[in-house]
Amino acid sequence: MTILVVGRSGQLGQSLLTALPRQYPDAVFWDRQALDLVQLETIAERLAGLKPQIIINASAYTAVDMAEQETELAYAINRDAVNALAGYCARNDAALIHVSTDYVFDGAADAPYLETAATNPMGVYGASKLAGEQAIAASGCRHLIIRTAWVFSPFGQNFLKTMLRLGGERDELNVVADQIGCPTFAGDLADAIVATLTTINAGTCPWGLYHYAGDAAVSWHEFAHEIFAQARSTGLPTPNTLNAIPSSNYPTPAPRPAWSVLDSGKFEAAFGQSGSNWRAGVSACLQALNQPTE
Repeated sequence: MTILVVGRSGQLGQSLLTALPRQYPDAVFWDRQALDLVQLETIAERLAGLKPQIIINASAYTAVDMAEQETELAYAINRDAVNALAGYCARNDAALIHVSTDYVFDGAADAPYLETAATNPMGVYGASKLAGEQAIAASGCRHLIIRTAWVFSPFGQNFLKTMLRLGGERDELNVVADQIGCPTFAGDLADAIVATLTTINAGTCPWGLYHYAGDAAVSWHEFAHEIFAQARSTGLPTPNTLNAIPSSNYPTPAPRPAWSVLDSGKFEAAFGQSGSNWRAGVSACLQALNQPTE
């Protein structure tokens, strides 16, 4: 069975690079040089050459604010390229595992979002990701769409690494406290994806749409507080003052959902993988980031 991971260089791709080969050592990982999703006309040919039976799409256009300006590029990667991947799977009886986002919702809820909740993206990024979901469903291919939120890891750029950097530079930080979500450790998300492969191989996979995110909801301010509490215990520099501010004090080109809490219960019931223990994930990240470089 040939498994292809698209998006090797991202947070999830690099986490899968650790998790997936433990059980599937022959898995293939492609970065942008191997498969440029903007070059839509090349996707089918590249896939036909490899003949993957399962594609894990860990790639996406994720620059939320830049998407408001780079609308065509966001849709090219998040919708059109996804449509090409799904089309290949539909024509070749392959399976697609695709990662989506909490940004498909408007954040107006007051209870954790179920998979059946109405979508209403507020910006280009969320709209383009929703369009990708719709393209997969329309293709008729066997698929798992996994929405997640607030992903962090030792890799790339993310909230945890930004906080650690700023915490070493500044004595006082202001962090938004009125946006609530479920931080998700990319290592846990990678393990959750690997867990789905058992059912796919057995021919018992319950295909469809799922949510997988952190096991406890917090604000960005509370998330930062936990990061610094753990960082302080390891001797890393942290700010003396961490102020809670409203999002109105930190305007961004693209609006953010005020409520990004995803219910992971359906995923846990189907695949036996509980929501991400993100506090343990913070510890794992700090450990990884503190490893001496060779």
